[in-house]
Amino acid sequence: MSARNLQRLVHVGCRQLGIDAELRHDIQLAATGKASMAEMDEAELKLVVGALESRGFKPGFKGASKGGRAPAPRADLRYAHVLWGLLAAKGAVRAPGRDGLNAFVAKRFGKAWGATPIDVDALRDWRQIADLVDALKAWCKREGIPTTQGESSK
Repeated sequence: MSARNLQRLVHVGCRQLGIDAELRHDIQLAATGKASMAEMDEAELKLVVGALESRGFKPGFKGASKGGRAPAPRADLRYAHVLWGLLAAKGAVRAPGRDGLNAFVAKRFGKAWGATPIDVDALRDWRQIADLVDALKAWCKREGIPTTQGESSK
């Protein structure tokens, strides 16, 4: 694995473990004696990856293949998850994650649709999915969150 790929792996590990840049530099310094990855060779970068693994980093974790959930089966459903994640990152939702999105769908659309699925990814009616995406986009707009590349937050 190249030095650049190892650097990327270190960043992935830090994201997975919730480690900020300051703590990452401390870990790098403890593992190699160097605080900057730019100064490290491949062997030293592997030591940093090893230090992250000892803290619980699982480099091969790719979601469903290792026991996580598969991504939504449709692109429009995946977009609904992205919008929900944007709202969660802004702090606009009470319950981030899939459970929160499922609760939102049940509360917002339960009466209108007559019934809602247990899991949002079970939706198959394109009109229902469009309703969900439109509602999430409108909420993002109210929160000043851009939902397209050309859009700016206000």
